[in-house]
Formats: sequence, structure tokens, C-alpha cells
Amino acid sequence: MGIDLSLIWFVIIVFATLMYIVMDGFDLGIGILFPLTKDAQDRDVMVNSVAPVWDGNETWLVLGGAALFGAFPLAYAVIIDALTIPLTLMLIGLIFRGVAFEFRFKATPAHRPFWDKAFIGGSVLATFSQGVVVGAFINGFSVTGRTYSGGPFDWFTLFNLFCGIGLTVAYALLGATWLVMKSEDPLQTRMRKISKPLLVILLVVMGLISLWTPLAHPLIATRWFSLPNLFFLLPVPVLVIALSFTLWKTLNNVRSHNLAFVLTLGLIFLGFSGLGISIWPHIIPPSITLWQAAAPPQSQGFMLVGALLIIPIILVYTFWSYYVFRGKVQHGEGYH
Repeated sequence: MGIDLSLIWFVIIVFATLMYIVMDGFDLGIGILFPLTKDAQDRDVMVNSVAPVWDGNETWLVLGGAALFGAFPLAYAVIIDALTIPLTLMLIGLIFRGVAFEFRFKATPAHRPFWDKAFIGGSVLATFSQGVVVGAFINGFSVTGRTYSGGPFDWFTLFNLFCGIGLTVAYALLGATWLVMKSEDPLQTRMRKISKPLLVILLVVMGLISLWTPLAHPLIATRWFSLPNLFFLLPVPVLVIALSFTLWKTLNNVRSHNLAFVLTLGLIFLGFSGLGISIWPHIIPPSITLWQAAAPPQSQGFMLVGALLIIPIILVYTFWSYYVFRGKVQHGEGYH
């Protein structure tokens, strides 16, 4: 039995996507939380908490996109064609946010509010666009033969827009619990208070999506609720409830600083897992599997050699950067 290169590349893309969601999620969440924090020094602490790592976090987005282009060119072509507008808006948001991130530290006091607003706008736009893309994947794409046959605004649906709001809430919760870990009072106490309503809203959003999706897509309903699948997949919602309960208790424990962020990562992972369970094995739902969209084995094998060299380097760099800049961020610290 030969090696399934398509499956290996699918795992690599899923891993890169999850790493991006986890790492750039709290990063974007900082920008989403900016309007809730008016104090200039607290805002500096918020930005300084991600300043050493924010640009490296986006490496995973580049890796995932490049892997999709090389390993699954059909999927890449359909996705780019179907989601041109939200993906372009996402890139505009990331670019504008990156520029604002750097310029706000160099701006005069009179100009800093403008760059703060740009930082907020870029973070919200990028996050919301990513949520719309997630919703579009759940809904699926119209494909005739090997070509996208839908319209340029097929992504503009109530469900997809709701997913955009949901991901914005999820990233905000990631950012808030990140600041619980990285900051000190009074900012830390404020983030604990903010995290609680964000957690409630996120659970409501996850519940609505979990009901909306099977009602709109009979195949997904069969995947989750038929026997024996129901028994195998039941741990996912049970773990969501357990992690949420533990997270709520942790936010009340002023001596616990790190666990809230870890538990939020667990919630994000479970949500991502639910998406994967719903669409597997289709890389272009609802009809094109990852094997149908795959590049020739020779191309996948050639790329895999490079991937096996570069991914460990990215992991080591990521670990080292987070290790070096571990610990609390103090008021008055300069921009890294």
C-alpha cells in the first residue's frame, strides 16, 4: 500500500490553518478589543503583548495558501474564484492593520488616534472576512465539471455573515484571555470581566450554527446524527460544555493566569474540528473530495520534500520567539 500524499498534504494544510487561527486569532482579537479600552497606556500594553510575534504568526497563512495552490490546484482555483471579494477584503484588512501596527508607535500624539482606528478597522475586517470564508465552506460551492459556476456574490448570505460575526467574537475571546495571561491589573481584571460575556455570546453562536447547519444541509445532519456516528461524535459537544464551564470558573480565579487562554484554545480547536467533521472528505464541499482535487503525485512528492524542511524551521522559530518574549508585559515597556 503506497503513501497517500493527498492525505498528507491535507493534514499539512489543516495544521497550518489551525496554527494560523490559534496564533493570529488572539493577535486580531487585540485589535477587536481596542474600542473597549480607552486608556493609552493599556492600549500600548495590549499591542506590546503581540508586537514580537504578530508578523511571524501570519507565516502560517502563507504556508497554508501555498500548500493549497501546489497540492490541490483545483480547490485553489475554485476557492479563489468563488471567494475573490471576501479574500481580497481579508488581505486589505491584514495589510492596513499591519501598517497601522507599526505607524501608531511612530505617530505624533495628534495622529495616533487615526492609526488606532485603522488598527481596529483592519482587525475587524480581516476577522469578519475569514468568518465569511468559513461559512462559505460549510455552505459549499457550485461547481460544474472542474470550474466554479456560481456568481461573484454567492458568498453573501445570512449564514455566512453570521459566521463572520461568530469568528469575530471567538477572536475577541482569544485576545481577552491572552491579555489575562500577559497583562497585570487593572487591565487583566478588565479582560477577565470582558471574557465572560464574550464566552456566553460565543456559546450562543456555536449553538445556533450547530443547529442551522444540519437543518440546511441534510448530508451534514446525517453525518452528525445517524447511528453509530452520534455516539462517536458526541464527545465534541460534551467537551465544549465542559471546557466552557471550566473556563468560566477559571476567569473567577484571580490566581489563575494561563489556563483561561489554554481553555479558549481548546474551544477554538473543537469548533474547527466540528467544521472538519461536517465537510470531510470534501475539500470543495459538497462534491469534490481531496483526492479529486489533488495535483499529480510527482508534484506533491516534490513539494513534500521542501515542506518537511521548512515546517520544522517555522516551528522552532515560533517556539523560540514565544519563549524569549514570555512573561508579563509591563506598562512603559518600549515597542519590541
